[in-house]
Amino acid sequence: MKFLDTKCAFSMPLFHQPRGRMSGRVQASTTQLPERLDTIVASFKAVPDPMQRYKQLLFYASKIEPLEGAYKVEENKVKGCVSQVWVVPQVQEDGTVQWMADSDSQLTKGLAALLVQGLSGITPKEIITIQPEFITELGLQQSLTPSRNNGFLNMFKLMQSKALELAMESVNAASSGAATAGARDATVNDTPVESDQEEHHSEEQETSSTPVGDSIRRKLEQELEPTKLVILDESSRHANHAERMGAASQGETHFTIEIVSDKFQGLTSIKRHRLVYGILEEELEGSVHALSLVTKTPEEA
Repeated sequence: MKFLDTKCAFSMPLFHQPRGRMSGRVQASTTQLPERLDTIVASFKAVPDPMQRYKQLLFYASKIEPLEGAYKVEENKVKGCVSQVWVVPQVQEDGTVQWMADSDSQLTKGLAALLVQGLSGITPKEIITIQPEFITELGLQQSLTPSRNNGFLNMFKLMQSKALELAMESVNAASSGAATAGARDATVNDTPVESDQEEHHSEEQETSSTPVGDSIRRKLEQELEPTKLVILDESSRHANHAERMGAASQGETHFTIEIVSDKFQGLTSIKRHRLVYGILEEELEGSVHALSLVTKTPEEA
């Protein structure tokens, strides 16, 4: 079989577990695949012939709807590949995501269609917790060139990045709504507040409910001067793990962090992660059990 090489070069930011004393603290979370994605993986694993798997991809490509031109913009494009690929998320009323995608290459369109079907119908938080090992389980390595395998990883990475942004928008919207409600309640009573009550209220404002997250943000902003910094607290999804670890605090234990910074120029993915771990050493020695990192330079973002 003849394969076309898309001549792409990508790096894949994954959970990284450094050697040494941190190895028992920073670890990847193991999550079950969403039902649709699990079904797709099983269907590919059931086909031992690489040629048949290749044909399966072409079948997926034939089922995907073409994207309208308005969606084919730079922010939706998978960067660094000769084949043009675009992925677009649409949030549904129930909070789940429906994906759309397109490509100028039929085989690449099949890869995109596979992810569209597998990652649709679940929430942004569920998407960003999926580990990329399922790509190996699909058994497509023999059907694809190394560059196309890397391109597939990069599609998945971009979709997770977009899901992370959607999750943060949801968190920010909820926080904004709570703040607005609080301000409205505060204006109901026009009775002047005594000075000691004002002092007490000021102290409450200074006490953060997310001290670890605040500390992480402060340190990363100071040390890395990021052009983009997204921090998502995933602790609620890992409460049982925190209990097993005997954590004193059941909150702020697991974070997904996306960082875009010039400080990552010339560094491999592993060195970028080690740089972040060094900055957050105090937090990792404290309540934080795991970090999922997406580290990019401005050119890669």
